[in-house]
Amino acid sequence: MNDIAAKILKEGSVRIRVKRTGMFQFQVFKVRKVKVGNNEFVELYLDRVLDMPEIHRVAAETGLPVEATNGRAFPEGTGATDFLV
Repeated sequence: MNDIAAKILKEGSVRIRVKRTGMFQFQVFKVRKVKVGNNEFVELYLDRVLDMPEIHRVAAETGLPVEATNGRAFPEGTGATDFLV
C-alpha cells in the first residue's frame, strides 16, 4: 500500500476533484469496509453516480478500490484480496 492510501485510511475520508455531470467538482469519498465471505476489504465510497472512467482514475491515483452508486473499480493489477483487513 502506498503512502497516499495509508494516509487516506488513517483519516477516514478524502476530498477529491472529479468530473461529474460535465463539471469539475470536489467530492468527499469515505473509507468503508465491505464484507466478502468471512473477510472484509477497505474501499473509498461515494454515494453519488460517477462516470466509470473517473472511478478508475481515482482508484489509480489513490491506490485504493473505489465504489460509487453505479460501479466499483480496483487499481490496475489488484483485486479485493489485495485490500483485506
